[in-house]
Amino acid sequence: MRWLLALCAALLVALPAAAHQQKTAISILSHNERTGLLEVVHRVPLHDAEHALKRRGIAAPDIIGDIPDRRAFVRYIAERFNVTHEGEPIAFTLLGSEIDGGSLVIYEEAPSPGPGARLAVRSLILTDVWARQENRVNIGSGTEVETLIFRAGDPAKDATLR
Repeated sequence: MRWLLALCAALLVALPAAAHQQKTAISILSHNERTGLLEVVHRVPLHDAEHALKRRGIAAPDIIGDIPDRRAFVRYIAERFNVTHEGEPIAFTLLGSEIDGGSLVIYEEAPSPGPGARLAVRSLILTDVWARQENRVNIGSGTEVETLIFRAGDPAKDATLR
């Protein structure tokens, strides 16, 4: 019976560490009916973002306190996340970024091809850093959302803009 209690205690100690190791970035892609713009919001754990910058040669990245480091990560996002419509890349404009809890949130927009448009989306954010990285791209808003899941090496995936 003691071994069972010891096993349960060990699992309880290990669970928070295992939960911390989940590597997920979330991007939301939606059409804003009011402005006619395609809006993107990326949410990336700060710790993971700083690891990506280390791999790019920044010795001690500080996304919270160093604006050039934050800009470097935003450029990284632009290289690793892309959307095309009818074979043409959509060029997003950076609106800004903010720290929200333990995440860096990045806001972008571009002219929208409109609801019903077929988009090809590819999200390789952090897949070059973490073998287990999973990127979720939610397309749409409200109750009409399609989720695409990307892992390292995945090709672009098609979705309909809602």
